[in-house]
Amino acid sequence: MEKADNFKNNNGGYLQETRVELGGNAGARSTSSTSENKGNDGNEYVEGLLEKILDHNNMSFAYKKVRANKGSPGVDGMTVDELHLFLKQNGSQIKQSIREGTYRPKSVRRVEIPKPDGGKRLLGIPTVLDRVVQQAVAQVLSPIYEKEFSGNSYGFRPNRNAHQAVKKCKEYIEAGYKWTVDIDLAKYFDTVNHDKFMRLLSETIKDSRVLSLIRKYLQSGVMINGVVMETEEGTPQGGNLSPLLSNIMLNELDKELTKRGLKFCRYADDCNIYVKSRKAAERVMTSITRFIEEKLKLKVNKDKSAVERPWKLKFLGFSFYYKKDGIGIRVHPKPVEKLKRKLKEITGRNNAMSMRQRMLRLKQVITGWVNYFGIADMGRLVKSLDEWLRRRIRMCFWKQWKKIKTKYDNLVRLGIVDSKAWEFANTRKGYWRVSHSPILSRTFTNQFLKKIGLPSIAERYSLAH
Repeated sequence: MEKADNFKNNNGGYLQETRVELGGNAGARSTSSTSENKGNDGNEYVEGLLEKILDHNNMSFAYKKVRANKGSPGVDGMTVDELHLFLKQNGSQIKQSIREGTYRPKSVRRVEIPKPDGGKRLLGIPTVLDRVVQQAVAQVLSPIYEKEFSGNSYGFRPNRNAHQAVKKCKEYIEAGYKWTVDIDLAKYFDTVNHDKFMRLLSETIKDSRVLSLIRKYLQSGVMINGVVMETEEGTPQGGNLSPLLSNIMLNELDKELTKRGLKFCRYADDCNIYVKSRKAAERVMTSITRFIEEKLKLKVNKDKSAVERPWKLKFLGFSFYYKKDGIGIRVHPKPVEKLKRKLKEITGRNNAMSMRQRMLRLKQVITGWVNYFGIADMGRLVKSLDEWLRRRIRMCFWKQWKKIKTKYDNLVRLGIVDSKAWEFANTRKGYWRVSHSPILSRTFTNQFLKKIGLPSIAERYSLAH
């Protein structure tokens, strides 16, 4: 017999529910494929993983990580700021319910993130409490699986990043592997087979209580427009545990590629394989697609997957090109267009932001973009982007002045003689045309714009180098 034990916040709202069993049944029921001989002996669990997960120091570190990452509330509405008091009041009960196997994660809140190609990426936002538990699980399991992961896997792993993956691809191309098999997994996070995945986990994890907890997260459901939908497959993209679960599943692909002696780079579900001829690439595409779909029970998006030269493809926002002394790294046109859309939004004529706010926001966006793409060769690109951005800012000023009298007064104040200022103020040219004319280039000089705080993409790029 079970009863629901509802944890409430100070306002009386339900923040998290656990199911607590009555009676003396302290052991967790196994829902994994782990046998009793391997998984447990009464209340003794192989490796004691759950104890490590619930260790005070591990849980405290998980809480700090979740708090530092901030983020939106889940379906229960609890914010990160409310989390500390909630854990202080209910932490021991939550730990006990996890030990007993009666803890029930909340469903995740579904949000849609627009993709550059016009599609939508579906993210699931767990409750802040579930984020702490997931983070605690990930912290204990990651070191275990790190020993198993391939050296050609770069995504969401300690001391590994996208830059390393791109540089490794460059090495392959320079070594003569100039054909790429670009494999795109169709909605990977939504199509993971739960039974296949749990069998895979049980090969390494022998504590059935941990397996049970992970399965509960896989099956916790998704809330869409107030209605909870059950999840029979997939892992919620957006949870603290999902990157590790992704790498565990796709490590099977890494092992297969390694066994075949293939040159590859994988970052999460982005995988590029490098071979020396088109014929070999097409053969690999066919056989690896079969392996992914038949053995891993995942779906390959054949429309987006391709056999092509590496300089015609995009990998993690980068591409490649020939230069005098070998192969160069460049920024793919799509991220450049995405950056321009973002800068255009900040410098929009109808944006009510003050000029000071614009400059601060521009600095944030430019710093982040250059920090990521700074490994690429883009001297000419950043110069042209700077010219375009200065023109956008000049247009902002012209738009803000609006009236002829205001334009005239400001032009005089900026050093234009009366007759010319009156002529310029009365122009009938459109805003964008005026931004490129001598009217504003003589008043809002490059030096003036720099003085008022306009960041330079070229200068930021030179610092990154």
